[in-house]
Amino acid sequence: MFHKIESVAALSDLQLSVLFRTGERKMYNVRPLLDIYDAFNSFSLTHGLFEQVKVADGGYGVYWNDTIDISCNELYINGKGTM
Repeated sequence: MFHKIESVAALSDLQLSVLFRTGERKMYNVRPLLDIYDAFNSFSLTHGLFEQVKVADGGYGVYWNDTIDISCNELYINGKGTM
């Protein structure tokens, strides 16, 4: 099952606010990915890149460019629920 995304917003400190099509909203911290995947280091090197996040076609994830993306299920499973 895919947890499709309706919208995404970039917040401070490399946080994403993700609204899923079910109406659930989760916060996702991108910062740990900088230590795991080299591509994510672009956020530290390119001013304003993180704020350019977009929802992928069909809501299956979010992306910034051809090399940086995160799947909808990763965001849902590892995101923190909000009230």
